[in-house]
Amino acid sequence: MRRTSRTRVVGVLGVAALSVAGLAACSSGSGSDDTATDAGGGTYTWWDPYPQHDESSDWAKRVQTCGEDAGVTIERTAYDTTALTNQALLSAQEGTSPDVILLDNPAVSTLADTGMLTTTEEFGFDTSAIDPNLIAAGEIDGDTYGIPIGANTLALYYNKTILDEAGIDPATITDWDSLTAALQTVTAAGHKGITFAGIGTEEGSFQFLPWFWGAGADLTELDSDAAVSALDLWTGWVNDGLAPNSVIQNSQNTTWEEFLTGDFAFGENGTWQVNSAAEADFPTGIIQIPAKDGGAAPAPTGGEFITVPVQKDTARYDTTKKIVECMTSTEGMVETATTFAYYIPPTAEGQAALLADNPDLAPWVDAVKAAKGRTSDNLGTAYPKISEQLWSAVQNSLSGAASPADALATAQEAAVAATS
Repeated sequence: MRRTSRTRVVGVLGVAALSVAGLAACSSGSGSDDTATDAGGGTYTWWDPYPQHDESSDWAKRVQTCGEDAGVTIERTAYDTTALTNQALLSAQEGTSPDVILLDNPAVSTLADTGMLTTTEEFGFDTSAIDPNLIAAGEIDGDTYGIPIGANTLALYYNKTILDEAGIDPATITDWDSLTAALQTVTAAGHKGITFAGIGTEEGSFQFLPWFWGAGADLTELDSDAAVSALDLWTGWVNDGLAPNSVIQNSQNTTWEEFLTGDFAFGENGTWQVNSAAEADFPTGIIQIPAKDGGAAPAPTGGEFITVPVQKDTARYDTTKKIVECMTSTEGMVETATTFAYYIPPTAEGQAALLADNPDLAPWVDAVKAAKGRTSDNLGTAYPKISEQLWSAVQNSLSGAASPADALATAQEAAVAATS
């Protein structure tokens, strides 16, 4: 197994430019003497980005069950996503990395670049059954770091009552022109068109990417004609009253709250809203986000990878492998899927098992199979720098501070400078 380079980790911490001051104290990681145990028992440390799931939650119980199956106790610590990445980098520097870290998939390349993560090949994990578009988010220069526990992605939820009243069959919405025509029809009938999250954070990039990729654009060329057409679409919707001005500040949560008012025909959101949609005061459905000229646009994959940091005590790896295998078996992935309502398993076998009990999730399985990792195309640690410029361009265009073409030209120049 590779050893972590202390100097390299310090460098990444500096590049991240994210403060770790004030974060909860790092637990005594598996590299410390008081938690180091042989493979026959003891305590194994686990970090994940789910602070909303406390120790009484189904998720926490699921983690503990995998520890019990491996014959150990799991000490689980939950951070929000940004804090988790920072704590992980700091723990590698200090030699106190936990045994297992569950990472938001774009963060995998950041940690892998430091040398602090083992590869799946080094650990003996077979990833051949995982859908290539999903495992790609953890691939850097031919090596794979971690295994996706499931994936979620984006689609367009629709208000069936509004579409029925307007005489719109959602099956006829297959490209940008037909979607824009539907928005014009429902707004002419006195309803609101579409809401989405254009906030100046990663959520803004996440929601824009289906349109960006659906136009045929590439993240290495933010100012291409295809990219401009995607930002023209969003900006035109806002300028023409087909989308509200609130999208400039909307997070995905506030976007969903707008959709749940029942005023909007469409809302862009994710798999995680399936249960909420079922409980809405109006009937809902979903369609795939259409590509510019037809077909389903590649939406970005959300979801976490289970990763194994390098340990000083290599005797721990045998038990860690059992914990990971418990989480990533077909049964384990389906259990995770239902616990998180809903993650789509990353294998055909897992997807079939999920659909056997939840056939209504078939459109989401299709959406995930068409999705794309944000760090795919071997972008790795360059992705966050490019994404920041992309969401800045979206903000500048939606607010009227710059035209779509000028906003993206500025973004491309800044992205090249940041990644050179």
